[in-house]
Formats: sequence, C-alpha cells, structure tokens
Amino acid sequence: MSAFDSTADSHPARGLSPANRLDSNRLLPDLLLLLPLRDDGEIAQLIVSLSAYRPGRRVATAAPRRAPIAQSMEFNVHEPDTLLAFLQKQMAGRSRSAVKSLLTHGRIAINGSRTTRYDAALQPGDTVSVLHGMSARPLRHPLLRIVWEDDYLIVADKRNGLLSVGTDKERRRTAFFILSEHIKQQHPSARLFVVHRLDRETSGLILYAKSQAVQEQLQRNWKDLVYDRRYVAVIEGHLPRPTGVIDTLLREDRNRKMWAARTGEGEQAVTSYTVLREGQAYSLVELSLRTGKKNQIRAHMEWMKTPITGDKKYGATTNPAGRVCLHAYRLCFVHPVTGERLDFTTGIPKLFEETVR
Repeated sequence: MSAFDSTADSHPARGLSPANRLDSNRLLPDLLLLLPLRDDGEIAQLIVSLSAYRPGRRVATAAPRRAPIAQSMEFNVHEPDTLLAFLQKQMAGRSRSAVKSLLTHGRIAINGSRTTRYDAALQPGDTVSVLHGMSARPLRHPLLRIVWEDDYLIVADKRNGLLSVGTDKERRRTAFFILSEHIKQQHPSARLFVVHRLDRETSGLILYAKSQAVQEQLQRNWKDLVYDRRYVAVIEGHLPRPTGVIDTLLREDRNRKMWAARTGEGEQAVTSYTVLREGQAYSLVELSLRTGKKNQIRAHMEWMKTPITGDKKYGATTNPAGRVCLHAYRLCFVHPVTGERLDFTTGIPKLFEETVR
C-alpha cells in the first residue's frame, strides 16, 4: 500500500527472459509468483529442479503463464452508447440476463480492459470484446458471490454483516473461510491470502490472492496497481459542497474507535467525495480513498457531522435502511502477473437510492 520497480529483474515478464543469467535465489520467488503452484509438492519439485543450477550457466525458463484469455468476439463502436445497450444490439440472439451475466463475470473488455460496468460509456472508435477465460465458478452463498476469478486472484462481492477475515470468536462465517473452501473443492491443498479488508458493516468488492507471492506483490505496490477504488454511502444531512476533499489526522482510542482531528497525534487520512443526490434528510455520496486507514470513511463522515446512516458507532442517530449504508462499489487495478487492467463495479445498491428521496 511502494513504488513499482520497473527494472528487468523485478518485472514478472522481463525478469525471467531466457537470455538473462539468473541465480536460484532470484529465480525461485519470481517463479512462485508466476506459476499457480497448488501444493507443497509442486513447490518442492521446483526447488529440487533449481538445485541443479550452477553459477555461470544459463537457465532456460518458460514464458510466464497467464490467466487464459482468448478473444471470441469483437465489435467496433460507431456511435455513442452505453455498454449493456450496445451489447444487446450486437448479441440480439441472447437474452438480457445472459448478456448481463457476461458483464457480471468479467467476460467483457473495452479497448482491452475488462469491465463489469453496465453503464460504461462507449465512444466511436472503441472496441468491445467478449472474452473466453476463467469466469466465476459456481458458488452459492447468501452472503457472498464471486465476481471474477483466475489462477491468481478472486474478486468477490460480500454483503454487510460478513467479516472479511476471521477473529478469535468467529472463524467460519467470513468471506475468507467461504472462498477458501470454494477453491479447495478443485485443489484440496489450495490456499487463500488476504490482500485488503472491508469492515464487517461494509458491503461490496474485495480482493483475495491465491498465493503469498501475489499477495505481497499487490500489497507492496498497492498505490501503483490499484488505480480506482470508490465507495457509495447514505449520510445524515448534507455536505457543505457538491465535491470536496477531507484531509485530517486519524488516531485510534483504547476502544478501537478512530477519531479525526486537524492537530495532535495520528496518521494522515485523505478522502475525496462527490454528492450524487440530496433528499430532505439524507444524501447519497460517492467517496474515494486517497489513503487507506482503518474506518477512514466512517470517521471522516462523523467528523463532517454527516455520519453514515445506521453507523451508531460513528455518530449516526438514524437507521432508515436497517444497516450501515456504506458499500465498496468500484475496484480497478492492474493485474500483478498479467499486467491486464481490470475494472469491476457492482453499481449502487437500490436500497441506498430508495433511502434518499
């Protein structure tokens, strides 16, 4: 959450060129990143193979294995349109639900960049592709759905009330446990790794890695790889301006609550906001994190005297939707292995829109 090193040795594709002279200490971590090794036996076999290496010898390595992506259909855009409407016209033989399923499962790309946004704007000259590859495998759970999955990553959409990871008191009713069990159905020794977290009260998009190397790559280069991350919230009252930036210090008290302040102790936290809609008592607001501190958005909304509805811990006095109205609705990042730009969105929950009238 560090600058991306663009040297040949650290780049996952260039660093393993057969023309390079590599020693086993550098080769192993790069290969563990690139190859979706499923168990300790495969890792051990790789280590044994590398043990035969001698300094001065050239090690021929295979090209990095990427998530399987093969283009099946491609459409050129000739006039302005939105993505779902455009696809329905081009794929007239498919039902609306079938086309939406392709979007939901990350099978659509605009100019080579995957997206799940139904309302993505198209302009003349754009190219829309329908892609083959790993989409979400079946997972039936009332609190979680898989948005997209490949050999290295899982993007999931969790409901409010579900923990991202386990605690001392709760280990099974978590997104981490549910997804771990899911990937073990195909590979019993498969493991899942936490990349970031969402609060229990927050719903929306969350990212997990399938290897420790990919996890570390994402966490080290978070600011460079994650290029758009947005939330939507229903707040009490109205913010002073249609758009703005909240820049404060955040500190945690002994009860694990975060407090915002202009001066004193704490770490800098920056949140930008855009008001999407205002009602008589509530506002619908889009929020973007420029820093990623614990409970940052919730603490900032309390500090602005516009707490998130339902968030009693952070100053809310009303609960019109029966939940904390905070949802992580957009997550865009560069794939740490393939370099592909990935754009995922869930849209704004209807309950939020219905609350602001």
